[in-house]
Amino acid sequence: MGFLGKKVNGSAPARTTRAAGQAGEDRALAHLTAAGLALVERNYRTPGRGGGEIDLILRERDGTLVFVEVRSRGASAYGGAGGSIGVAKQRRIVFAAQHYLLRWPAPPPCRFDAVLIEGDRLQWLRGAFDAA
Repeated sequence: MGFLGKKVNGSAPARTTRAAGQAGEDRALAHLTAAGLALVERNYRTPGRGGGEIDLILRERDGTLVFVEVRSRGASAYGGAGGSIGVAKQRRIVFAAQHYLLRWPAPPPCRFDAVLIEGDRLQWLRGAFDAA
């Protein structure tokens, strides 16, 4: 495997972090839509630098808007997938959600969920953290 994931000596290209993240989001989205949630937006980013990003924004059948952070890890070492959603990351997600909600004249009820993927295991944490 060579520079930037290019093939070297016939080997397969390295899987990029972006590709791995996309695959995790695809898997999480399939799980959540199978559970009855509807996709509203994917990879919402606030404008400018230093803002935040929300991996998935979905809507429950009751109208609740669900902001989802997806974390994938190959194994549970170093705190696993959930251990990487610290306070600073939560603040950035909340900031992005507040920015997103500016477009709503009357924002619906909201919730912050996380989907943790470690190897073949997927765990959906409803209400993983609060905006407060």
